[in-house]
Amino acid sequence: MLEDVNEKCAVVGIYGHEEASKLAYFSLHALQHRGQEAAGISSSDGQKLHTIKKRGLVMRVFDEDKLRTLKGSSAIGHTRYSTAGDDSILDAQPVFARYDLGEMAIVHNGNFTNAEKVRKKLIAKGAIFQTFMDTENLIHLIAKSEKDKLLERIIDAVGKIEGAFSLVFLSRTKMFAMRDKYGFRPLSLGKLPNGGYIVASETCAFDLVGADFIRDVEPGELLIFEEGKEIQSIKVFEPQPRHCIFEYVYFARPDSIVFGQSVYQARKNMGQELARIQPVEADLVIPVPDGGVPAAIGYSQESGIPYEMGIMRNHYIGRTFIEPTQEMRDLKVKMKLSPMTGIIKGKRVIVVDDSIVRGTTSKRIVRMLKEAGAKEVHMRVSSPPTTGPCYYGVDTPDKDKLIAANMTLDEICHFIEADSLAYLDEESLLRSVNSKDDTYCTACFTGKYLD
Repeated sequence: MLEDVNEKCAVVGIYGHEEASKLAYFSLHALQHRGQEAAGISSSDGQKLHTIKKRGLVMRVFDEDKLRTLKGSSAIGHTRYSTAGDDSILDAQPVFARYDLGEMAIVHNGNFTNAEKVRKKLIAKGAIFQTFMDTENLIHLIAKSEKDKLLERIIDAVGKIEGAFSLVFLSRTKMFAMRDKYGFRPLSLGKLPNGGYIVASETCAFDLVGADFIRDVEPGELLIFEEGKEIQSIKVFEPQPRHCIFEYVYFARPDSIVFGQSVYQARKNMGQELARIQPVEADLVIPVPDGGVPAAIGYSQESGIPYEMGIMRNHYIGRTFIEPTQEMRDLKVKMKLSPMTGIIKGKRVIVVDDSIVRGTTSKRIVRMLKEAGAKEVHMRVSSPPTTGPCYYGVDTPDKDKLIAANMTLDEICHFIEADSLAYLDEESLLRSVNSKDDTYCTACFTGKYLD
């Protein structure tokens, strides 16, 4: 899939550690895959908040001098993916504000589905917005709330928003972490060595900073971190779990535990299921790196067909906008992916990818493999056809850009120039993640959106 779909962002919160901002920085490194266009950290020294945010990768936004200015024992951080053409630093997070109760910063992973409606109401009442982020709605809702305490204002504010949100709030003395009632986006709680706590979008951040996983923040749950007190838990909403299935398919790092399960094992399971229901005679199984690797391993193990790294990926190629011609677009793929000609030549090859969105990248990969001498190229996809956009925090193309929403299976196969094409079905996908009930959102595959 490469760059066809992007996660919007990742969040992290550190509380009760003398090097909070440094731990937030390292955690954001681990979560960099969830957003590469902007990064930010806010810290609190108990008296005031300090914030640094900028466009760019985490290591380019921060250095030792900047981290020294982010004083205090609590910090929250964010990495962001922004939509094309949206380059305002104001749209980076954390979102910071001063209001009648003091200072506050917020980081958010997800998307408020009623953001525009809420924004219009707030503007009608005199609110002035500085960004296009739906997260800024929360600042105004909290500031305008008639409740006396910040905790009460947060509960009041989130009661007015809908959609997907994993949120971390930071005040001068407290930190709050919350998930929406569906638990669309992941958020986990961990214990730091030498004291303190961490919340983060994925547990791979825990591994980097040496934290012990405690549990996931529950859907609809609000956690309150306060010095000298045990973590307080409040059930703001009755949980109605609908976790994003695409976290397993593509977004999360393979070494993370998401929604209580190993991402790597779930992807291997998808490949095994795919081999059972969509077999094909071939000589090799190869992945589209890096997303297709675990599923390709699973397909190989189940089918008995040898696994090879038939395509190598160059991880040092950044984004390129020099794409005025078809030749330049094809060159972009060749810059990122290179076929192992000696392995592929004369072979019948099964190519495993996690998804096909627009189809253009798959077409270039198939063509590249055939130019390298592959006798046959059979495409196998470890998820169902993506037929609808996401409204819960994923940057998915519009429906008219989704190839599976506009072509039949045979038409897609012909378009990408493969010898055969097959997808994993929804039932097998859910079996791969050990789902025994309706706890996952599969709207991008089924069109069954929540009310």
